[in-house]
Amino acid sequence: MVELIKDVLEDMNKQLDRIERSLNLLNDELVWKRLKDSMNSIGNICLHLAGNEYQNFVSAIGNKTFIRERSREFTTDGGISKDELIGLLRKTRSESESVLFALFNDDLSREVTIRYELEDWKRMHRSDSPVHEACDTRLIGQLLVQVSAHYGYHAGQIVVLTKMLRDTNEHLTDQYH
Repeated sequence: MVELIKDVLEDMNKQLDRIERSLNLLNDELVWKRLKDSMNSIGNICLHLAGNEYQNFVSAIGNKTFIRERSREFTTDGGISKDELIGLLRKTRSESESVLFALFNDDLSREVTIRYELEDWKRMHRSDSPVHEACDTRLIGQLLVQVSAHYGYHAGQIVVLTKMLRDTNEHLTDQYH
């Protein structure tokens, strides 16, 4: 197995375990609670993580059908249980592992296309300029690092939000702070 892929997946799986431990401390209502109108709920962040991972690993690298409604990741305000969110994150990880385990060292320097919904592209780039194709390209090695860092950032948000919602002393990261 490619060492970088092994390291990335090992770290992302640690983050996923932290997310699952966090979710298991909350009820479904708290999972969807927004502490402020300008903030996302833990549920929104989970949907966003699953969407981002699928888009980059399964769709872009794995060349599977592009399926993502990015804007809904942030506008959904419930209706999905914490168990369903955990299932979605785990299913996405399983699909990602299937794609990434099939790669070789030479693949890390291969360029892939990341597709976006046109409206999401315009919103992310804050532009109404005409776009011929809503896509971006990255080298697989760069994409692995980028997605892993993104996942860790949002996993940390989930841990902090959980501690704010539940005022727990539990060490959700398995590290003493």
